[in-house]
Amino acid sequence: MVTNTSGKKKTAIARATIREGSGQVRINSRPVELTEPEPARLKMLEPFRLAEDRREGVDIDIDVEGGGVIGQADAARTAIARGLVEFSNDAELRDAYMEFDRSLLVNDVRQSESKKWGGPGARARFQKSYR
Repeated sequence: MVTNTSGKKKTAIARATIREGSGQVRINSRPVELTEPEPARLKMLEPFRLAEDRREGVDIDIDVEGGGVIGQADAARTAIARGLVEFSNDAELRDAYMEFDRSLLVNDVRQSESKKWGGPGARARFQKSYR
């Protein structure tokens, strides 16, 4: 059985493929253990802390693109959690994820606001000089 899921955070998109296997997790064809920086790696592995027994027996391949390091980590985290819930079809695991952190199963829809004219950023305006 193969399950495909996805996760998003800002402009990062992660697509995960989950199948029966030996417990390997690969991000862009590299083992997750080689992912740097460490906070990003810990964030990606968060779904396994709540479901420690689930990692054995599944192989997860994730393709992540767009965004920054932490945005990609959040997107991968969502894709992994959704995939584990869908693959195991376990309502208890789903409830545990929702209780721990809703963003494990639900995409974070917030986007950065685009820059407007008349200022250096989205809301800030250029300073006005009287002299």
